[in-house]
Amino acid sequence: MLEEQRLQLPPALKDDAALFLDVDGTLLEFANRPDAVHLPPQLRDWLARIGERLHGALALVSGRPLAQLDQLFAPLRLPAAGLHGTQLRHDGSDTAAPTETAPWLHALHQRAMQFAHAHPGVLVETKGQALALHWRNAPAAAQVVEAFARAQLPLLEGVRLQPGNHVIELVSAGHDKGSAVTALMGALPFTGRRPVFVGDDLTDEYGFAAAARLGGYGILVGMRSGSNARYALSDVTAVHDWLRAAAR
Repeated sequence: MLEEQRLQLPPALKDDAALFLDVDGTLLEFANRPDAVHLPPQLRDWLARIGERLHGALALVSGRPLAQLDQLFAPLRLPAAGLHGTQLRHDGSDTAAPTETAPWLHALHQRAMQFAHAHPGVLVETKGQALALHWRNAPAAAQVVEAFARAQLPLLEGVRLQPGNHVIELVSAGHDKGSAVTALMGALPFTGRRPVFVGDDLTDEYGFAAAARLGGYGILVGMRSGSNARYALSDVTAVHDWLRAAAR
């Protein structure tokens, strides 16, 4: 519980901050499918205004590919880390993003589709450098989905598991949201600022830890014991309220 963690509400965002924002479960409510999320129109305005206030030091840090982030937040084109840091864009224009499909993905996708066919409600999502198995529509399948994902690791090289909210991903090893924050903080417009990372999921714990190492802090959205975050907001609505105040 939040009370058990003794996490307080975060302070107001300061002008020397570098703001890193998870997307699903933080800026946007979860949906039954990743392509069914709704972005409130005022959110774009808040992000644009905060970005101007921070001289561009605002980034999205997501498990989604950069192309999906750009589509969701258009016409905004923000600095971002996609696919848990596999793709990086420092200033809204330049991109360090592998465009080829990971060599292990094709065979894994075939096995995953066969598995999903045998477990109705399980959704397979391929992302070029990652594969996600969603069980939001099949909650009873959680354990068998995780077991299937773990069974793939001995068959793959350079791949790790990334658990999340009603999802488990197989992703290229060597990148996470913490490495993304560290990389972004090493270049303008982020360098020299105090990192603030806002996120809800287990994947965001890497970002919280990196922000703390670099002199900033994390803000957990929701409830979880043992988090690396220093502060907490209760839900997506509370995040929107905090951002709206920061945009003024």
